[in-house]
Amino acid sequence: MKIARVEVYGYDLHYVFGTYVMSGGRESAGLPSTVVRLVTDEGAEGWGEVCPLGTTYLPAFADGARAAIREMAPALLGADPRQLGPLHERLDAALAGHAYAKSPIDIACWDLLGAATGCPLATLLGGRRQAQYPLYFAVPLGTPADMAAHAAARRAEGIHRFQLKVGGRPQEDFARVQRVIEATGDDDVIIADANGGWALQDAIVAVRLLEPLQRVYVEQPCLTLEECLAVRQHTTLPMVLDEVITDVPSLLCAAAAHGLEAFNLKISKVGGLTKARLLRDLADALGLRVTIEDTWGGDLVTAAVSHLAASTSARALFTVSFMNDWVREHLCGHEPRSHRGIGQAPVGPGLGVRVDRSLLGAPLFTAAA
Repeated sequence: MKIARVEVYGYDLHYVFGTYVMSGGRESAGLPSTVVRLVTDEGAEGWGEVCPLGTTYLPAFADGARAAIREMAPALLGADPRQLGPLHERLDAALAGHAYAKSPIDIACWDLLGAATGCPLATLLGGRRQAQYPLYFAVPLGTPADMAAHAAARRAEGIHRFQLKVGGRPQEDFARVQRVIEATGDDDVIIADANGGWALQDAIVAVRLLEPLQRVYVEQPCLTLEECLAVRQHTTLPMVLDEVITDVPSLLCAAAAHGLEAFNLKISKVGGLTKARLLRDLADALGLRVTIEDTWGGDLVTAAVSHLAASTSARALFTVSFMNDWVREHLCGHEPRSHRGIGQAPVGPGLGVRVDRSLLGAPLFTAAA
C-alpha cells in the first residue's frame, strides 16, 4: 500500500452558542478547519482534520496548517501509510516542527491502518478499555450570571463537567466560579481555566480566593510552566496544565516538579495520534490523568478523540470533549454523537465515520504521484 494522492480541503466551523470567549479578549464565532484525504494506490482512503483555535491561542493557524501540508505533501507520495515511524521521518525531513500541521496527516494514516486491518482505532491504540466516558463542556468567559446560566443549561442536557473560562480580575473570577458552583451539583466537576491569562501576581491572588471552594480544579493559570509551578506553591487545589505540555520533555519536567495532577492532551498540539498515544501512556505510568480533546474541530477531530479516549484506562482519563457538539457543521452526519453527556467511539474500521464529500467542495490543492 502506497500513498498515491494527497487532497486538502477547507471548510468553516461556527460555534453553536454564538461567540466563544476566553481570557485576554480572545473571541471566536467561526474558525477555518482543514481536512486531509489520503488516497492509496489500492483506492483506499484515510481522513484527518485540524482546526487551530484562531491565531493567538497557540503558535498555529489555519493558513499555516495549509501551507505546511502543501510543503510536506510531496514527501508523502509513495510512502506506506501503515508504517507510521518511517512516515513521520519523511515529514520531519520535509519540514521541521509544525506539529499541528502533521496531525491530520497522522490521523489519516491511522484511519488507513484501521481500514487495512479491519480494526477500529481504539483497538489499535491499545484496546477498547471503556465503552463510554463522561464529557465536559466549556463555559465561555462572561458575567457570573451568564456563566451560571450556561452551566445550568448544559447540566440539564446531561453534562456534569464544566471548564469555566476565567483569567480576568481575580475577584471577578472568584464570583464566576462561585456562581457556577451554586448552579451545579455536588457530583459535578468545576475547572477554572485561565488559558494562561493571569499574570503571576493575579494568579496567586485568584487561587487563594478559590481555595475554600469545593469541587474546583485550576487549569493553566499563567503562560509559562515556570509561572504555573510558582502558582502551585501557593495552593492545594489540583492543577491541570494545558498549553505548556507539548511533548514528552515538557511533561516530564512538569511531573518532576510535582506541578500537575492532570493535563489537557490536545491531539493536534502534539502532532497527531502517534505522539498523543505516547503521552497518554506516559501519563498513566506517572499516575497522572488526561483530558483528551483537540484545539477545535468537527466530526473527524471528534472521531480521533473518541478512539483515543476509549483506549485510555479509566484511572487515567479525567474527561473528554466532543468538539462536534460545539459546532454547527457536520461532515460525517454528526458522528460520533454524544448522548446526555456521555461519549463513545465508533465500532467500524479506522475512524469509523463516513465523510460526505459533497459538503467539502473542490480541494484547496492536490498532490499526486
